[in-house]
Amino acid sequence: MRENHQIANVDFVKQMNSAVVYKLIDQQGPISRIQISELSQLAPASVTKITRNLLARGLIKEVEQQESTGGRRATSIVAERKAFRAVLIRLGRKHVTFAIMDLSAKLLQKEVLDLPNYQRADEIERFLFEHLAVFIQTNQKRKSEFIAIGITVPGFVESKTNRIQYLPHLTLEEPWDLANKIAERFNLATFIGHDVRSLALAEHYFGVTKDCYDSLLLRIHRGVGAGIVINHEVFLGYKNNVGELGHIQVDPLGKRCLCGNVGCLETVVSNSAIEDKMQKLLEDGYTSKWLSLESHDIEAICKASNKQDAVATELIEHVGVQIGRVLAMSVNMFNPEKIVISGEITQAKNVLFAAIRRTLENHALPTFVKTTPLVASELQNEDVIGAFALIKRGLLDGSLLQRLLTE
Repeated sequence: MRENHQIANVDFVKQMNSAVVYKLIDQQGPISRIQISELSQLAPASVTKITRNLLARGLIKEVEQQESTGGRRATSIVAERKAFRAVLIRLGRKHVTFAIMDLSAKLLQKEVLDLPNYQRADEIERFLFEHLAVFIQTNQKRKSEFIAIGITVPGFVESKTNRIQYLPHLTLEEPWDLANKIAERFNLATFIGHDVRSLALAEHYFGVTKDCYDSLLLRIHRGVGAGIVINHEVFLGYKNNVGELGHIQVDPLGKRCLCGNVGCLETVVSNSAIEDKMQKLLEDGYTSKWLSLESHDIEAICKASNKQDAVATELIEHVGVQIGRVLAMSVNMFNPEKIVISGEITQAKNVLFAAIRRTLENHALPTFVKTTPLVASELQNEDVIGAFALIKRGLLDGSLLQRLLTE
């Protein structure tokens, strides 16, 4: 037993050391082995061995030599990004998206399919297997290699087992082992996560919070979800799921939410809630130069607000106040370095952010609020970038990296 623990510890140390070296190359390359050794505090011999293995696997490559500081010139190393590809899946309520990115997060291919109105997980599973096999085969290219599959879902995922515990549109009789089944079927490491939590991770890797240790992302779309990053990691907690800010009550006399409660934030600020509210205002006699009963979707409402339309501006300000109240609680609790708002509603960010900021200043601790920027997400490919972030994390924490090195 003791010997097994020692072997496990040695393997873990190897994984972590390889991850440290790869992360430095990925984030700071071109970089020399000497610089890697200094920054990682690993012995030069260890760095040489690790980089040799990474080079042999093709995960890094040598580039131009650096200028000499006396003696032999040091060779620079960078991460190889174009030769490896990731398969990405966004399993939504009505659609499934398949995509391919290289390791630079460049989108190479994307396909969106209507999801049949299946009532059971095994039916969706067969659909996914069939179409995923065709998608992979069709997009297999010479001189490139698929290394992993990333999946995001609008539901709860048990991170230790990779099993889906809950989906809002499908009744699961037991946790759904989708990721592990896909991994076995396609012989690729497979990572799965909650869509908004994964988006927060993508924001941290590639977006406006990559300069932060701690951040909070609020995603407003068909629903409202949040992702919290603490010390560079998505915060999940012991129960694996936290941050359901969309289900904090803001209107005790409001509408019934899909979760069963009344007046949740989601019933007030989701796209459909905003559109429904605008329709009611128009039916009640409010007039707008740019909006009508036939044309009042979220994009039109945002455009009208940007043109100082009174009814649109008032509605967006109301939405901002409700968001600000919930964010104030989060700021008081987590004190993030930055708050990010994601979704179509950010097209009206001048009006929206002003209302959120005023509410934050009225309800959150002044010392917390004044040092917390409020920004709009600038991520591209929001539907699949979260799935890619899960694969990126596997490379940086060593779990995927170690698998690739031992294949």
